[in-house]
Amino acid sequence: MVSIQTALAAFKRSPLLSALSITTIAFSLFAFGLFGLVALNIRDALQRVEERVEIRAFVADGTPIEQITAASDEIAKYPEVLKVEIVTQDQALARARKELGEFSDVFDGQFLPSSLDVKLKAGFRDPKTVRKVVDRVKGYDFVDDVRYGEEWIAQLYRLRNIAGAAGIALGLAFAAVAIIIIGATIRMAVLARSREISIMRLVGATDGFIRRPFLIEGSIKGVLGGLLALVLTYLAMRVLDQYLHFQTAFFDRRLATLGVVFGALMGLLGSAVSVGRHLRRV
Repeated sequence: MVSIQTALAAFKRSPLLSALSITTIAFSLFAFGLFGLVALNIRDALQRVEERVEIRAFVADGTPIEQITAASDEIAKYPEVLKVEIVTQDQALARARKELGEFSDVFDGQFLPSSLDVKLKAGFRDPKTVRKVVDRVKGYDFVDDVRYGEEWIAQLYRLRNIAGAAGIALGLAFAAVAIIIIGATIRMAVLARSREISIMRLVGATDGFIRRPFLIEGSIKGVLGGLLALVLTYLAMRVLDQYLHFQTAFFDRRLATLGVVFGALMGLLGSAVSVGRHLRRV
């Protein structure tokens, strides 16, 4: 309780320095938050594209519908498969006319084959798994051909891996820079109270007793900086939505809470490093 009161008293004694610390933490986390927002939207965009991955097995003319239905039920039971849709010749013709409206006059008669459109579950859309399902579907005698955009899926999977690796590397770099800046800011607060620390040492205060108020103060500044950074990131997102005319996804409640907790941890870590270094010199 005494440590909390001491930490809160430090805000009253040095309001400008405290405001500077909180603002510095906020802008450090704001830069990190902007990167996180970009990474989140790239991930969502890739996920939406990935959801369009499907296997289309073209059926030989004259195949009884009962045989096609039986095969559809079997394929739907594959652990990788989300659902299977039977597309008749009439449905294939209607879909072609809809997707290629400007060329609808060239579609006449039932020259398009029936097909089985296979959609895969999330987590089973990588090239190796898709190829495995394709090989099994090709095993049916009435299947003439199977199309699934092999090169496109490979490129998408490669892009997702690159984006994930780059996101982790840049995220760690941003976090490291933020911790350094926050540590330097809190170091200023520690130096401003160096005389107080020396007096506490002279009267017999332990390192733990001296350190606790600074740790609490750093955590509070981290939380306030994290909340401010969250507000700034949201405002930046709204500005982008307004001027670039596209819908941007924002952090959900779990990620927003994690960001504030991350701010508190960085404030705590910065205080611990700064105070520990100063105590070793006193």
